[in-house]
Amino acid sequence: MDVSRQVIIGIDAGTSVIKAVAFDLSGRQIAAASVRNKYSSGSDGSATQSLAQTWQDCVGALRGLGEKVEGLASRTASIAVTGQGDGTWLVGSGNQPVADAWLWLDARAAPTVVSLAGQEADRARFEQTGTGLNTCQQGAQLAHMDRVAPELLDRAETALHCKDWLYLNFTGVRATDPSEASFTFGDFRTRQYSPVAIDALGLTRRRTLLPEIVDGTEISHPLTAEAAQACGLLAGTPVSLGYVDMVMTALGAGVRSGGRNAACSTIGSTGVHLRAKPVANVHLNREGTGYVIALPIPDTVTQVQTNMGATINIDWLLEMAAYLMAEAGKPATHAELVARIDRWFFESQPGSVVYHPYISEAGERGPFVNAQARAGFSGLSVRHGFPDLVRAVVEGLALATRDCYAAMGEMPEELRVTGGAVRSSALRRSLTASLKAPIRLSLREETGAAGAAMMAAVAIGAYRTMDDCIGDWVTPLLGEAEQPIGDEAARFDLLFSAYADIRRAMPAAWEALARAAAMPSAK
Repeated sequence: MDVSRQVIIGIDAGTSVIKAVAFDLSGRQIAAASVRNKYSSGSDGSATQSLAQTWQDCVGALRGLGEKVEGLASRTASIAVTGQGDGTWLVGSGNQPVADAWLWLDARAAPTVVSLAGQEADRARFEQTGTGLNTCQQGAQLAHMDRVAPELLDRAETALHCKDWLYLNFTGVRATDPSEASFTFGDFRTRQYSPVAIDALGLTRRRTLLPEIVDGTEISHPLTAEAAQACGLLAGTPVSLGYVDMVMTALGAGVRSGGRNAACSTIGSTGVHLRAKPVANVHLNREGTGYVIALPIPDTVTQVQTNMGATINIDWLLEMAAYLMAEAGKPATHAELVARIDRWFFESQPGSVVYHPYISEAGERGPFVNAQARAGFSGLSVRHGFPDLVRAVVEGLALATRDCYAAMGEMPEELRVTGGAVRSSALRRSLTASLKAPIRLSLREETGAAGAAMMAAVAIGAYRTMDDCIGDWVTPLLGEAEQPIGDEAARFDLLFSAYADIRRAMPAAWEALARAAAMPSAK
C-alpha cells in the first residue's frame, strides 16, 4: 500500500472516555471516535469498572473510527493502546475477569496505605520506585485485597492495568509496560521489578500475579483473529502496548522536543505535572510523594506530582452558580457558565483571596498525601463577589501547580500545557505568573492517543528514534511562548507564601472536620 495512506490507530482508554484516533505516519490527525466510559462509585469509597464492558466500549470506539476512515482495516499499519493508570484489573483462568476493576479513584485501600507508609521499609520502596504510596496504586490495592479479601487474589492469575487488559484482548498476551511496572513494583533506573519494592508491600507471595514487562517501541504482538473480527480490522496487524496515559499525554504535548527535556502540565479533571529528566537528575523528596515514570526514551524519566482535583474545582463553583441562577428563574447551562470564566476573572480585583483546590472527596495526593484534605477560601471579606471567587479558584489551580513543581526541585524553565482548561487565557496567565516561566500551549488535539501512536511509529520503523518522531509529531504543534505579565509574578510569590503556610497548618483542622462528619446526626 502507498505509505502516504497508511495510518496508526492510537487508543486512549481514559476514566471518562475511550478514544480511538487515526493518525497518518507523519503525525497528522485524520479522525477520532469515542465512547463514554462507565464506572460505579460506592459509599465505602469504592470505584469499580466492568472489564467486559470496557473491552466492548473499546470495540465500539474502533468501529466508530472505521465509519469515519475509508478502508481503515487495510490502511492500518499498527495499533497502540494507552489508558488510565494505577488501579487493579484482575484476570483469572481463560483470561476471564475475576471481578470488576478497582480504579485509581478507589479509596478502600486507605487503611493499608497508612499501615504500610508507617513502616521503615516504605522509604526503601520509595527509593526504588520513586513513587509515594497512595490508594490509587495497584501495589496498595493488592496489599489491601490480600488483607481483607484474599480470595480475590487466590482466584486471580494476573494483575493488569486498564491498557494491559485491552492489550490482552487485542493480542492474547498478558503484559504490562515499563512505566507502570517500575513506578509500582520496580526500580525506575532498571525498569524492572524490584524484590525490595514487592517485599515492602508485603506481596512477595503474590509475585506470580505480576505480568511480563513489554516495551511497545521495541516489541509488538499481532492482532488476533477474534479481536480483528470484533473491531473490524485485519488479523495480524501489529499492536504496541503504550506507557501509562500520564506520560503518553506529556509525550504528545511536548514534555520533550528538540532533544530538550521540559515540563508539561495537563489540567483536566485532575492536574498532572511532569518534568522530563535524565535518570541521574531525579529529585526524591523527603516527604516521599509523587511518581517517577519512565518515558519511552533511553535513560529518561518523568518526575511527576498529581493533584487529585483540578477542573472539578471550577465545576463545583459553576454548579453553585447554576443552582442559584435556576432558583432566581434564570437557568444557565454548564457550557454557558464555562464561557463566562475569563470575563469574570478579568472583572475581579487581584488581591487577597487564596483558594486551596482540594475539592475531591479523596483528599489530595500531590505534593502531599492526605485523604482528609478539603478545599477552602482564605482572605474573604464583604467586598468580595462571585468574580473574585472565580479568580481565586483559577489562581488556586496555578498555585497548586507551583506547589507540585516545587516538590520536584527547581522550577521549570518552560512549561508546556494541555487539557481542556488551558484554553482559558485566565488560567494560562495565572500559570505563567505562578511558575515565573513562559508557557507554550500544545495545539495537538488528542495528545494521549498521539503519544501511544508515536511508540507504534517507532516500533514499525517509521522513525529511527523517538526524538526523530517528536520532531514531526510534537514540535511543530507547540504554540508561541506566553510570558508573565507585569508584576504578576511578584504578586504570586506573596500568594504562594500564604498558600503554603495555610496548607501546612491545616491537617489538624481537616482531621477534626473528618471526625465531626463521621458523627451521627440528630434526626
